[in-house]
Order: sequence, then C-alpha cells, then structure tokens
Amino acid sequence: MFGTAGLRGLRLTWKAGVISVSQFHVSSKHGIQYGYLAYILGERTTKRFGPNSKIITVDGNLASGKGKVAKDLAERLGMKYFPEADQLYIDKCTYNENLPPIKYSGLCSLEKFYEDPKSPDGNSYRLQNWMFSVRMMQYADVLEHLLSTGQGVVMERSAYSDFVFLEAMLKNGYIRPECVDHYNEIKNVSIDEFLPPHVAIYLDVPAADVYKKIQERGNANEKKVALPYLQSIEDAYKTSFLPKISETTEVLQYSGGDAVNVEQVAEDLEYIKITKGPWLEQTDISFHHLRMLVQDKCKIANLFVLPTFVPEVTIGGAMYDKLFYQYRDHLPGKKYAKGYNSDIGDKYVWLK
Repeated sequence: MFGTAGLRGLRLTWKAGVISVSQFHVSSKHGIQYGYLAYILGERTTKRFGPNSKIITVDGNLASGKGKVAKDLAERLGMKYFPEADQLYIDKCTYNENLPPIKYSGLCSLEKFYEDPKSPDGNSYRLQNWMFSVRMMQYADVLEHLLSTGQGVVMERSAYSDFVFLEAMLKNGYIRPECVDHYNEIKNVSIDEFLPPHVAIYLDVPAADVYKKIQERGNANEKKVALPYLQSIEDAYKTSFLPKISETTEVLQYSGGDAVNVEQVAEDLEYIKITKGPWLEQTDISFHHLRMLVQDKCKIANLFVLPTFVPEVTIGGAMYDKLFYQYRDHLPGKKYAKGYNSDIGDKYVWLK
C-alpha cells in the first residue's frame, strides 16, 4: 500500500552530575536520501557522535509512568523523545491529520482486546503481531535519526521488549502456542538486522499498584484489563526481558514509576560505561550499511513477510485485494509513490 509489495504485506498481512548535551538537533528527514555517493564523498557517522549519542529505552508495565520519565529524561539530556508507538504509528508518520480508518492498520483492535482478549477470531495475536511490526518500524526511525544527526534518543518501550506481552498473552490463554512460534520466527529473522539499545531503564512497579492506578485513572477500555495479565507482564519483564537484554545492553532499574527522580537517572547515566554489546564492534562502514537499511522502510517491511500459515494473521486473496485497492484509490496521496500524487499537490509529476 506504500507502492511496494513489502509495505502492502506489512499493512495487511503482517506476512546529579552534568551530562553533555548533544549538539545535533536537526531532523533525520532529508529531501535527498543518504546513499553510497555521500559515503564516497566523506559522509561519516562517527563524526557526528558525542557523549549522548545513545539509544535509551524506558520500560515498565502499563501505567507505570514510563512515558513521563522518558519525556523528562530526553528533555534533561537534550535528546529526542519517541513516545510509545501505537497501532497507527505508520499513518501518523505520514498524515498530519485525518488519519485513515483503523481497518487499514493490521485488521486488529486494541479496544476489542481489552473487551474480549480470548476472542476466537484471533484478534489478540493479530494485535500483538502488528504491534511488533510497528515497533520495528519505529526502531528503524530511531536508528535513522541517531545515525543521521548524532542526537541521542530516549524512547518509551521498543521492539526488544515487545515479547513480554506475547508471553503474558500465552500464560493467560489469550493466544495459542503456534502463535508464539510464528512470532519468534519473524523476530529471529528481523531484529538481528538492528543494533540493540545502549541502555535499558526498567521501572519496577508492582502489578497490584498498576492495577489500582488504572482503575482510578485509566480510560474505560484499560479498566477492563485483568490483574493476572498485568502480573504476567511484570513476570515476563523480570524473568525474560531483563536477563536477555542485559547480555547486550546496560540496564538500570528503579522503583517508584513516575515518581523516579530524573536528575538521579541522569547522574547514573553519566557514570555508566558501555562495556558490552555490538555497538562496540561498529565502524563507519557498518554504520553506512545500517543507515542504508533503516532509511529504506520497504526493506524493513519485507523483514516481516514470511510464507508461514497461521490462521490468526492470514487473510484471503480476495479480501486482501479489496482492502488494498480501497486504500490506494480512496485515500489521498497513496495511489502512487511519494512525490507523484497530484491529488495532494505534488508538482511536475510528469517531469520526474
């Protein structure tokens, strides 16, 4: 739906010290894409890097305050803040307003998940599979921003912690074991193309406290979430995510949620040393190839399209074509490649 089969597949088939502030605050969105010629002419990634040229993720359970901590920390360090990606992340990157119908974003519903997590139509796994794809696309944007500008990023959750929801869904009987196999197959051939975060911050808030907070302040849909599900997310973070991510990423853990002292976190980050992980092995050549990859969102989308049959995420060809042509023909700026759609004001289409 973005002019290539790969993005069509993604959209429908899923087949207290002072820390130096980064000096780069420009956007990673350029009119001319970075390419081989730029590298030949002397464009180098490492020349842009400074003390705060890092990717920091802030993780925690639902309503644990990770969004506030991540935003405040980014502001404190002069980094770019990426809020947690939602179901419409891809559309929000291309539309300023008038977002297209949600049916074009994974054929799944977060509201339905809260209402009926065991729905027999497979909505729970479609949602989880779609959200992993969305988080991967966001992480590609994060890497592109870092490599293009040198400005560090603080993001709320990432593709690397996405699986905690998968484990919680399985433990509570929301999805089948076959769905976990499918998810892991996609993850194993996609996430290894990226570099993990430099630092992972985990906010440790007991599930019972999270549940109480949701019941007091959450929206109507969130209030339907079950305490055992929240407990399963907490367990997955502590028994699976933290041991795994600590192999490649420095980990900081705090209790208190949104009451965490950001100044203390900033001071801890000043003294933390990056002593492990693949970032230490990179050169300008490897950064060049990674930058070429992450700016090409069609290639990123193709990482998620596997010829594996799972009923929950498989739709018929007739339905696929119907949705695709509705998307292409009825939404502004989607019929042709970017820059070639006169219906949204693109100029000199025939001269390009």
